[in-house]
Amino acid sequence: MFGIVQGGLEPDLRRESAAALRQMPFEGYAVGGLSVGAEPEAMVAALHATVPHLPAGKPRYLMGVGQPQDIVEAVAAGIDMFDCVLPTRCGRNSLVYTFAGQVRLRNLCHATDPGPLEEGCPCLACRHSRSYIRHLFLAGEMLGPILASIHNLTFYQRLVARLRAAIVDGSFESLRRELLPRFARAEA
Repeated sequence: MFGIVQGGLEPDLRRESAAALRQMPFEGYAVGGLSVGAEPEAMVAALHATVPHLPAGKPRYLMGVGQPQDIVEAVAAGIDMFDCVLPTRCGRNSLVYTFAGQVRLRNLCHATDPGPLEEGCPCLACRHSRSYIRHLFLAGEMLGPILASIHNLTFYQRLVARLRAAIVDGSFESLRRELLPRFARAEA
C-alpha cells in the first residue's frame, strides 16, 4: 500500500503532505495530482519539491505521467515507478514513440516507407513496414492499433532499461541530455 502525496503545484503543501504520510507505515510513496493540466516544467518543479521529503529506502511512484521526456525528468528527480495509458492510447491513434521522436503513422510520408517503425526494435510491429502498418490504420483493421500499442509498450520498456543502465554506470546525465531534445520534437 502506497501513500499518495498531494498538494498541487504548491511546494509547501507537498512537503506537508509528504511529512504526514511518512508517519504512516506505507510500503512506498506515490506522487499524485500532476498528470492532468500541469505544464511539464511545473511538474518537474513539483517533483523536485516533493521527492527529497520521501524516504530514500522506499519506492517512489509517479501516478499517470507518461510522456517519454516526463519519464526522463521524473527519474532525474528520483522517481522509481510509473503508470500511464499514454503508450496504448497513442498507439490506438496511430502515434508511435521512437528514440528519434514521435512518428505519426497516418502521415502520407509513410505510405511507401519499407522501413520498420524503429530500426533495432525487437517488437512484433517492427517486423512489418511503416507502410503496411499505416495501411492497417487507413483500412480500419484492428491489427494496426494493436501493433502500434505493442511497439509503444516495447519502446517504454527499452527507455526505462536504458535509464536504469545509465544510472548504474554513472552516465545518466549524459543520456538525459541526449534524449530530451529528441523527445521534445514531433517528427513525421
